[in-house]
Amino acid sequence: MNVPFLELTTLHKELQGELKEAFSRVLSSGWFIMGPELEAFEAEFAAYSEVDYCIGVGNGLEALHLILKAYGITNGDEVIVPSNTFIATWLAVSECGAIPIPVEPLESTYNINPDLIEDKITPQTKAILPVHLYGQTAEMDKINQIAHKHKLIVIEDAAQSQGALFNGRKAGSLAHAAATSFYPGKNLGALGDGGAVLTNDKEIAHRVKLLRNYGSTAKYNHEAIGFNSRLDEMQAAILRVKLAHLDTWNKRRQELARRYSECLDNTNLVLPVVPMSAVPVWHLYVIRSKERDGLAEKLYKKGIQTAIHYPIPPHRQKCYEQYSHYQLPIAESMAQEVLSLPLSPTMDENTVSLISEVIINEVQ
Repeated sequence: MNVPFLELTTLHKELQGELKEAFSRVLSSGWFIMGPELEAFEAEFAAYSEVDYCIGVGNGLEALHLILKAYGITNGDEVIVPSNTFIATWLAVSECGAIPIPVEPLESTYNINPDLIEDKITPQTKAILPVHLYGQTAEMDKINQIAHKHKLIVIEDAAQSQGALFNGRKAGSLAHAAATSFYPGKNLGALGDGGAVLTNDKEIAHRVKLLRNYGSTAKYNHEAIGFNSRLDEMQAAILRVKLAHLDTWNKRRQELARRYSECLDNTNLVLPVVPMSAVPVWHLYVIRSKERDGLAEKLYKKGIQTAIHYPIPPHRQKCYEQYSHYQLPIAESMAQEVLSLPLSPTMDENTVSLISEVIINEVQ
């Protein structure tokens, strides 16, 4: 058996004709930055995400950073973040001079636990930044209620959740603003880095557009100290092609995740839990095992590639040494136990069954 963790080559071969047409269209236009492809993609992805505005930027980290800057988050402000997330969530806060305040996740869903947020709010708190981890939305109703009570901004980190639903609403439309990533391995991935900001707030959309382009909306006129963070025409054209297939791919991921859960149901592994409010898009299918490293090694020897998201929580990273005294046992336990299984729209259910059979034989 030879099963890669994520197989993109086949996916791109299936789209070869459409991708070549998109490449040709951009090359023929001679327009490579801030042109009609970006404008079209922004309109299409805004409509898909059920928001008024989409602003294409350089990557997911910069999308988060620009939202925080647009809301005026600055030195000494506090932003509540999950303890269990990719470090980019924290880095965006730090880039503004603000302070990430970690909150532990729910054991069941891996997402931030809303019941622990209120205890972390201080007069310096300005925003809550939940992450829709692994493609499943956080409990946004509870989070938004807390934010409304304390007059806080809510910003979704929706980098892993394009197309996911919470109570029938799309990820990216559930807060004041949202950031997403088009890193190649995402459900909607570019052929390089890319990201976007989503919002219904006209003023924030304007501010992000200003900040992404040197603080300028008219050439050589700079209203703010900005950045260079623009989704280029070629990536926008590629994403337009892929966006048309995203729902089909997400449905396939849902079918494969369902098959994993059926096959592995009677093992001693901890399987993903999906609340009634959520319809995940399964960016990752993550199990937990106290024998994680041994299981991963056994699967590797059988030709099955797995991955660990994420082996070191942010508060244990060298760049956040000031958090070394924090006690965040749930995040630390997850970092020791989580294992992401292969999942790609090009896989079939028979492959999932075979992988599951190997896993069952190894964990018994």
